Amino acid sequence: MKKVCIIFLLSIIISLTAFGAVLGAKSGSATNSEFLRIHIRADSNDETAQAVKYLVRDKIVEYLTPHVANYETQAQAAAGVQTLLSQIEWEAERVLHKNGFDYGASASVKTEHFPTRIYGEYTLPAGEYTALIIELGAGAGDNWWCVIYPPLCFSGVSGKNIVYKSKICEIIEKWKKNREG
Repeated sequence: MKKVCIIFLLSIIISLTAFGAVLGAKSGSATNSEFLRIHIRADSNDETAQAVKYLVRDKIVEYLTPHVANYETQAQAAAGVQTLLSQIEWEAERVLHKNGFDYGASASVKTEHFPTRIYGEYTLPAGEYTALIIELGAGAGDNWWCVIYPPLCFSGVSGKNIVYKSKICEIIEKWKKNREG
């Protein structure tokens, strides 16, 4: 009788664990749809290609800041960025050419699978995300990423004790203050 009870309890624990994993995966997918990520992929891992990637990043963040400040939903942000793709490509290509690179840039908004990213205490879980993808040249090098919408990085356990921090938010606030002043 004791063995039957133990087997029964183990079966319940295993079932509840599997059920919880399925619910967690579904809620994780829903959460991912609340974000618009940005990835800037360097032409290669050559030192100069990696360096120019950061120059492009600075220009694109500067260009997007006034637009990002006005987005109120992820859908609005994705649609807004979609209308800016040719200008984003132009800005990136301008930086490339100014720095002696003859390859171009392409920009698109699409959904891709991304692995979990952990930076210190901040985590963005693995999953399908809509993202602004900027490929410099072949786009075969290491990339830089951030979150366009909401302009934040987060951490927490199951939505509790969430800590908000964002470099982009700080840039937007600085831009708004400069615009007003």
